[in-house]
Amino acid sequence: MSTTDTVDAAAITLTDVDLDLRITHASTRRWLAGPGLPSGSVLFGFGELARPGGPRTVADATGDPGDRLSAELRDQLVIGGLLGPAGLDTESVLLDGATGEVSTTYFFHDRPDLMDCRPLAPSLPTLVRFAAATDELAGLRGQFADYAGRYGTKAVAQASRQLLAVFEDGADGEPAPFWKMAALIRPLALVAGPGTASGLALDLPVRLLDQEFGRGGVVRFEEVDFPATLTHEPTRRFLRETGLPEDGFLFHLDTDLPLRTLAEYYAGELEGEPPAGRLPVRAEHLIRLGSLVEDTALVVDGTTGAVLSWSEADRVLHPLNTDVSTLAFTLWLLHREHTIDEESGHALTSDTYDQLALTMIQVLSSIDPTGTTADADWHYWTELFQDEAGGVL
Repeated sequence: MSTTDTVDAAAITLTDVDLDLRITHASTRRWLAGPGLPSGSVLFGFGELARPGGPRTVADATGDPGDRLSAELRDQLVIGGLLGPAGLDTESVLLDGATGEVSTTYFFHDRPDLMDCRPLAPSLPTLVRFAAATDELAGLRGQFADYAGRYGTKAVAQASRQLLAVFEDGADGEPAPFWKMAALIRPLALVAGPGTASGLALDLPVRLLDQEFGRGGVVRFEEVDFPATLTHEPTRRFLRETGLPEDGFLFHLDTDLPLRTLAEYYAGELEGEPPAGRLPVRAEHLIRLGSLVEDTALVVDGTTGAVLSWSEADRVLHPLNTDVSTLAFTLWLLHREHTIDEESGHALTSDTYDQLALTMIQVLSSIDPTGTTADADWHYWTELFQDEAGGVL
């Protein structure tokens, strides 16, 4: 039996005392007392459910100064939250104790009158089934086990259709936007396999970038274009044979001259030696590939192949991608998301930008954890994806 029909053995359940009179929906009471909710999930944490005395109402959780909460939200029960990178505010998961319906909300403790909720699932069993299917895709197990070792655009399309079918079947053909987004975006992680032949983090399918950006939109370099300090052979080979998109929407490749180190670039721009402290340590080993937005350069370490962002204003280097293969995946991911959003009539970004940003960050971190781990103090892509005002997604 597929694990989407079962619940984790370490599931969180409630006793009759915890259920009390706030949960009156009969089948929901039975589910919480019996199968319960999974204690481990890619998408959700249900720690709120395990609070002593059971889950709190939204009114209790906010303190609701001045009775400003809407009547719709006041008695909803806080049972958990969406999971995201460390430091990222995410939505709380709510349960309607009278109907069994599940929704999400952001908590604004100072302005509870601004809080509203978005539908997530018609019932807890449906929520568990949808979350389990998404977990199976992420782990390539259960109903997605046969995708192990399968990579490329065909695998992405098939997995997307399969996941969407699960969601549509469980929601009478109309799953909440969160799940539609999951079906369209999360399978994109299947486009590239772990690096073996390339010597880099990923082996990208042949012509993947050409198909996405057009053959004329991908630049491949020649040996004469490389500075002597670019000694990392897998990086040199990737730039020669696979290349990078010349204009990746959020990245513009330097093509006017052979690639230059940061030291050479600034010497040329300033027509002389840059002032002391203007450049990072080992600037002669950091090769400038191009520019990102907001006065930020994209550089590759010629010795290790690591890709970094260089803030020209703050004069700070930050990890960006593991190497040029995961950089290429990131640029492909962004371009693909734009195409999907346009094809869907901008359904991804209309009212659910924050959920899209979270999904994109999770997909990127599953392929390339560089800069997205809990110990990272700042990461260009993570910050950029969350910039709803800038509308980069």
